[in-house]
Amino acid sequence: MNNSLLNNYAIVCGSTQGIGLCIAQNLAKKGFNLILVSRNKKKLKQIISSLPKTNKEHLFVACDFNNPDDLKEKVSSLIKKHKVTILINNTGGPSSGSILESQKEDFISAFKMHVICSQVLTKLVVPEMKKIKFGRIINIISTSVKAPIQNLGVSNTIRGAVANWSKTLSNELGEYSITVNNILPGYTNTKRLESLIQKKSELSGKSANVVKQQMINSVPVKRFGEPEEVAHLVSFLISSKASYINGTNIVIDGGRTASL
Repeated sequence: MNNSLLNNYAIVCGSTQGIGLCIAQNLAKKGFNLILVSRNKKKLKQIISSLPKTNKEHLFVACDFNNPDDLKEKVSSLIKKHKVTILINNTGGPSSGSILESQKEDFISAFKMHVICSQVLTKLVVPEMKKIKFGRIINIISTSVKAPIQNLGVSNTIRGAVANWSKTLSNELGEYSITVNNILPGYTNTKRLESLIQKKSELSGKSANVVKQQMINSVPVKRFGEPEEVAHLVSFLISSKASYINGTNIVIDGGRTASL
C-alpha cells in the first residue's frame, strides 16, 4: 500500500468479533489507521489496545445500528478531523426464522441496520473520496444474495436490498475511482454460524454435531471458511491491483453456492 493511503483512515463496522474483527486486525497489521464501529464500548477499547500500532492512533465509535442518527452524529465528528478513504460495511445478520413468521418490526430493524446505516456512512465518507479521486467501499453480505437460504427470511430479503443498493452506488461513483463491491461469505467459523447451527439443531431434533457435519458435507472443499480468508480478500480489493473490480459480488464459500 502506498504511504498516502496508509496515512488516511479505514472505517470497519462490526469490528469486535468474527469477520469484522479479523478485517480490522489484518488492516492494522498492514499499517492502516482504523476507526472501529460497534455497539460494545468495552470490547472496542480492548480491541483497540490489542491492535498493532500505526503512524496514528486507532479510534472507535460505540453505537447501536438501530439508531442511524446517533451513528451519523458520532462518525461526523470524527471524519471532520480524520480523512477516511476505506469503508467496510459489516453488520451482524438478522435472526433466523421463516419469512411468514417474521414481524414487520423485524424487517424495519434489519433495514435500518444494513441499508440505512450503510447509506449514512457512505454519504459521510464519499465527499473526501471524490476530492482525492480514490475510495474503497466494501460490503460484507451473504451468499443469500445468489440463492436464498432456508429459514433466513428477513436476512435473505435485506441482504438482497444491500446488494442492489451497492450496485447502484458503484455506477454513480466509478468515475471518481471509487470502487464499491460486495463480499458474500458462505459458512464461516463465527458466533453467527454457531447460533445458526444451534437453531437448526433445535428445529430438526438432530444434535449440533450432526447438523454441523451435514453443513460441512454440503461444501465442496469439505470445511467451513475462516474469517481470516475474508479479511485477505478485503485487503486485495483495497489495493491498487483491484482498481478495475467494481460493482460486483465476490463469493467466498468453498464452492457451496449452486449458482455462478
